[in-house]
Amino acid sequence: MKINTTVKNLDNYKIYLQVEKAIHEFMEKNNYLKIDIPVLSPALIPESYLEIFETDFKFLDKKEKLYLTPSPEIFLKRLLVAGIGNCYYLGRAYRNSEPNSDWHNPEFTMLEFYKVGVNYLELADEVLNLLQYIKDQISKIKTAKQKSEILFQKWEKYSVAQAFEKFAGITKTELFSEKLFFKKAEEKGYNINKTTYEDIFSQILATEIEPKLGVNGYPTLLYDYPKQMASLAKLNNDSLTAQRCEFYINGLEVGGFCTELNDYKQQEERFESEIKKRKKNKMINHSIDKGFIEALKYGLPNCTGAGIGFERLVMIMANVKSIDKLKLINIS
Repeated sequence: MKINTTVKNLDNYKIYLQVEKAIHEFMEKNNYLKIDIPVLSPALIPESYLEIFETDFKFLDKKEKLYLTPSPEIFLKRLLVAGIGNCYYLGRAYRNSEPNSDWHNPEFTMLEFYKVGVNYLELADEVLNLLQYIKDQISKIKTAKQKSEILFQKWEKYSVAQAFEKFAGITKTELFSEKLFFKKAEEKGYNINKTTYEDIFSQILATEIEPKLGVNGYPTLLYDYPKQMASLAKLNNDSLTAQRCEFYINGLEVGGFCTELNDYKQQEERFESEIKKRKKNKMINHSIDKGFIEALKYGLPNCTGAGIGFERLVMIMANVKSIDKLKLINIS
């Protein structure tokens, strides 16, 4: 790996700073409390769809495993249980085993915020307001060349089932039956040997659906994911889908939100399922945050949490095609 420095990206970096400033302004105006959290933790929430970084804390002959947090969720939800109310974090997060690309680095900046008393679709309006506020603020410094043409007056909306049928030719019945889903995927040419429903779902989503989202002048909201794809979200009454959505701009997933699961028994069951999947996939065997379940027993208020990839959002606002175009210092 090498360290590269450049001043070529200075104009884009100024937009980066303006977006950061606009987020803090919007959150303060809307009564969210800014939270700073540790990025090292002795235990994590088990999530089978992402890998983590581990390290060691050493003092004399003592050694303790520590992990870089992939999101601030384990800390923010504890504060919500304690009654802190609407809150947000804008800072570093870390995810392993994903290659560097124009859209992703293993060390990245995440905006995560929680609003009490609303569900996932109700929070969608707040997210649109945030995006519009950011665009209004950066319009004061942007050049004509950098101008983003995306409009934030409304969402283009598809349920996951609608999107899979429209863009991939997979019916709702096929999507929610693992047997039929694997059969359809094989017919389409996907390798289904030694893989999981989640893997094939993600492959089809990435190759056949995502490039067609958020490309008609408005961001696209994709909602009601299969329950297998939402380990921390409440289920809908159909017991097939979860109250989770993601939003896309110019074919790029920028962020998402879900109505948070606050039934500690269900969460404990999902933890066990995620632990088994991590072991099966030979992922890092990190310590499990059992205190998270204990906190939920005291009562997480009804709320929705949102996570937005900050660099991806700045890419959209600055109208650049790579995260590297935003940075003054790159490690590659």
